[in-house]
Formats: sequence, C-alpha cells, structure tokens
Amino acid sequence: MMAYPWHKARFESLLERKERLPHALLLRGTQGTGKLAFAEALARALLCERPDAGGQACRRCAACGWMEQGSHPDFRRLEPEALAEPQEAEQGSAKKPSQEIKVEQVRSIDDFINVTSHRGGAKIVLIHPAEALNINAANALLKNLEEPPPRTTFLLVAHRWHQLLPTVKSRCQHVALPPPPAAMAQDWLKQQGLREPELALAQAGGAPLLAVQFDEEYWRERGQFLKAIAGSEFDALGVAERMRHQEPALFVGWLQKWSFDLACHKVTGAVRYNPDFAATIASVAAGLDLLETLRFHRYMVRLQRSVSHPLNARLFLEQLLLTYSALLKRRFQQLAA
Repeated sequence: MMAYPWHKARFESLLERKERLPHALLLRGTQGTGKLAFAEALARALLCERPDAGGQACRRCAACGWMEQGSHPDFRRLEPEALAEPQEAEQGSAKKPSQEIKVEQVRSIDDFINVTSHRGGAKIVLIHPAEALNINAANALLKNLEEPPPRTTFLLVAHRWHQLLPTVKSRCQHVALPPPPAAMAQDWLKQQGLREPELALAQAGGAPLLAVQFDEEYWRERGQFLKAIAGSEFDALGVAERMRHQEPALFVGWLQKWSFDLACHKVTGAVRYNPDFAATIASVAAGLDLLETLRFHRYMVRLQRSVSHPLNARLFLEQLLLTYSALLKRRFQQLAA
C-alpha cells in the first residue's frame, strides 16, 4: 500500500525526518481521503530493512514481505471487530461485531511494546479509527502515550479527531491530511472508471475513496429516497417501510447532506452534495425557515454518533422521517397561508 498522490508531499516530508519522528502521530482528516493508506505506507517505511534513498519501503526485503502478508512481528493494528478481517460467525450467534476498540485490545499490546523488537528495529502500533476507542480503552492507551516505550511509534488515524480525549490529542503530533483538490480527485476517479466523477465526488463530500465505492444500487436507492422526501405529499411512515432493509447510516447520511444543501441554498443559492437535485432543493428550500433548517441539520449531525447501533432501526427511521416531515409541514403551511 502506498500513500495516494495528493498526500505525496506530506508523506515525503515525514520520511525526511523519520529518525526524529515523535512517539505518536495523529493522522486526521475527512473519511475517505486516504489516511489509512498513508499510515500503512508510513509503517512499511519505518519497518523496512532496506529503504530507498527517499526513505520509502523497498517492497523486497523480508520486513516488506511480512507487512504484505499481514504478519510482521513488530507491527500491531487495533481496530473495531466490525473492521477486522471477516471470520466465520459462531453457529447460532446473532451478535453483531463491535464498532468500538475495547480496553482488552489496548491491554493486549502491553507485552508487545515492552519487549525488544524481533528485528532489533522499530515497533509500530496503528490504531484505526482512533475515535472508536471507548473511554476505558482511551485511558489505557493514554498510559502508553505518557510513558512511551523506546523505538515504538503509535499511528492514530482519526476521521472525527475532535471526539478523542483531549489528553490523547495533546500527546500526539497532529498531521492534517486534507482532501485532494477537486480536479485531481476527479482525474483519479476517471482513472478508476467512474462515468460521473464530478457528481460522485460531490456526493462523497470531496472524499475520492468514498466516491469510488458508490455502485448502481447506491445511486438507484438514493434517487428514490430523495424523490420521496422532496414531495409535498411526503409520507414518512411509507418511506420508512420501503427503506427498512437499508442500514440506518446510509439514509442518515443522505438526509444529513440533503439538509445541509437546503440550508446552504437558502444562504448562498448553491448546493454542495446533491447537484443533480439542485432544482428540487431550490424549490423545497424556498419556503423553509432558515433557523429551523439549521436546527434540523445539527440534529442530523448529532445522530451520526449513534447511528451505528440504534436500539430499533425501524423506529429510528420512522422518528427521523417524522421529524423531517414536521419541517416540511411548516413550509407548506406557510405557503398555504
């Protein structure tokens, strides 16, 4: 794995001082912009036994081979069960994999970081995404960050870095990894075979690695959902019934972007995420109250913290759409008056 082209300059600047890197780096930025690939490439470079003149991994030595196979003895990755390599579920088990990094996972690296490395060089701990650390896990990690073992580097990858404990953030050197310029991202998406890279990039909020994941089913379901919620006869319970098979995070994301575009259009006359629905958004936004629209959007943003594990997905969706329906009813009442 290599860092993406839009992060090349930042990657090379770190390699120039890789012998003087701090014990913990917080790689932060928008999800889908290549932070994990950046961290993996940096880990490979730090563990490579025959790096090239620029400090990058040679991809030929034993250490590079082990990293390719996921078996390097001086590398550890901490991530939620939901992101780990798929394993056969226990027969009859209905338990969903955890979305958190648990304290037991952090404690499991104690022996690893406190003994000499197998190859006599660096040891790397990659944590992704760092905001998935639950409170106990974050506190356990803090002890290692406060008294870092020699030649051990922690690479924390965070999409929502502001959710980390202030004490964890303060003990890391921050490396901001922004999205690529739109033109560069669109060129890259064209190389991946996307037919409408500009629309995909807008829907992904400028994150090319998210944009490339959108398939035909995604676009079909999104189109049906947005058309349904834009109509004056919007039926919240009917849409909830039709969407019951979808993951809550998907329609929360659609509605969050939609509400942002409604507010954005009222203020600037433009949209960001849904340019193919610009005319519809303009029509819906025309009669909405800006303050109420902003309040609804903030509500959607807050929901992102709990959307991965609602107690009842169907009721969650019904409540969400009824709340949005109330926003629309104010609009139609105003127009009728």
